[in-house]
Amino acid sequence: MELITSNKNEKIKNLQALLKLKKERDRQGFFVIEGLRIFKDTLETAPECIESIFVSESFSSSSAMDEIKDKLLKSEISSEYEKILAVKDNVFENISQTVTPQGIMCTVKKPYYSVKNIIGKKILLLENIQDPGNLGTMLRTAEAAGVSGIIMSRDCADIFSPKVVRSTMGSIFRMPFVYCENFYAAIEELKGYGITVYAAYLHGGVPYQEITYSEKAAILIGNEGNGLSREAVELADKRIYIPMAGKIESLNAAIAAAILMYHV
Repeated sequence: MELITSNKNEKIKNLQALLKLKKERDRQGFFVIEGLRIFKDTLETAPECIESIFVSESFSSSSAMDEIKDKLLKSEISSEYEKILAVKDNVFENISQTVTPQGIMCTVKKPYYSVKNIIGKKILLLENIQDPGNLGTMLRTAEAAGVSGIIMSRDCADIFSPKVVRSTMGSIFRMPFVYCENFYAAIEELKGYGITVYAAYLHGGVPYQEITYSEKAAILIGNEGNGLSREAVELADKRIYIPMAGKIESLNAAIAAAILMYHV
């Protein structure tokens, strides 16, 4: 197994670029996952997407590494052990995005979907969601709630950034999603498939639990601070809101999305 000993190694510099720069992730078509749990999930769900595996020197001699090798033998990349690169512990810790590095990360090919891949009975529509933790949580919750896919406006946070990827807990390989240059046209396209669009909107509408939802439904969630744009609201078929006690003005976007996805 090749041992990388310097931060100046070209593979390490490229790994750092993929971790830090969206433009590099876009240009190369790869992103980075870190941690043993999500690595095992990726190996099980999308082994063909794995490009290179980086492990810390101490991890490379662990029982967990032996388990990974056994899994690799049964996977679609079983003959490609050259994909595994050992990294000096101090170098690995320097590039890690976590407080307590687990000793494994890898570069992974981005999955790509179209709006047609997402058409189903339950869809989540996201406009200008900016918080990476919110976006990752929404993806993870959407999988749990049985949503068929997620459609996002182009100005949403980068789903391939390290924080979002960690928040998805592996759902990034199982939940179809797409960014749309023209988000409003995508909403119109959904309505053409007979999908009813419900906008989460605080100003007007009806309490979410007081209406009967269509068999094919899309939930529309807006920006954490500003909510939905006027254009998006006007395209929705119905406006709904979540009643709140106390002096709370609004719920966290991911929490609101979770309540509505599960209710629908």
